[in-house]
Amino acid sequence: MDSIRINRVLLGPAVKPVLFVVCLLPALWLVVAAVTDQLGANPAEALIRSTGDWTLRMLCVVLAVTPMYKLLSLPALVRLRRMVGLYVYFYAVLHLLCYAGFDMGLALDDIIRDIAKRPFILVGFSAFVLLTPLALTSSNRAIRWLGGKRWQALHRLVYAVAALAVLHFFWMRAGKHNFAEVQVYAAVLGTLLGWRLWRAVSARQRGRRAARHARVDQGLG
Repeated sequence: MDSIRINRVLLGPAVKPVLFVVCLLPALWLVVAAVTDQLGANPAEALIRSTGDWTLRMLCVVLAVTPMYKLLSLPALVRLRRMVGLYVYFYAVLHLLCYAGFDMGLALDDIIRDIAKRPFILVGFSAFVLLTPLALTSSNRAIRWLGGKRWQALHRLVYAVAALAVLHFFWMRAGKHNFAEVQVYAAVLGTLLGWRLWRAVSARQRGRRAARHARVDQGLG
């Protein structure tokens, strides 16, 4: 199937509802697993870890959309990015609620002290704080209100969120000396962010070359 046909499929009316359900399935499975006692000896820890894992996975998917549509000529993918981005926040909220409820018993004073005391909690909470304005400004109305350039500048915070999320995951696993998953997420996110950096540097170099050629053509260089 060529890119034109794939774009047509992605533009179909059923794609968004299907994607919505697919992204929701991990949360539904966790609910079912909790009700049927399939989360192991420590269900609270399993819920905290699983919601955090799914936050990272959704973040990887969001950051993969632009490279995929650029490299595979699939611009229709962009219309699906917002929904997946909101699911990143959805799973981040679940992750935070599981930590606050199961680990801290919803005791606000204890949560604040824990954030200040444990670096990996502070880093994870910082990622959540940065992610919040991105979720709140995901609508077309927000884009019009902020203006395209300011909206794009704000949403570049997702790169900081990705870095903080990996650091949070690394510190969380450091106590158990289990870095295999951390390396996978770091490699995926590093590749996706590195691709963006390469594109930005290449575009800047092309702009400089074009400016030099223009000056030469005008007899100024």
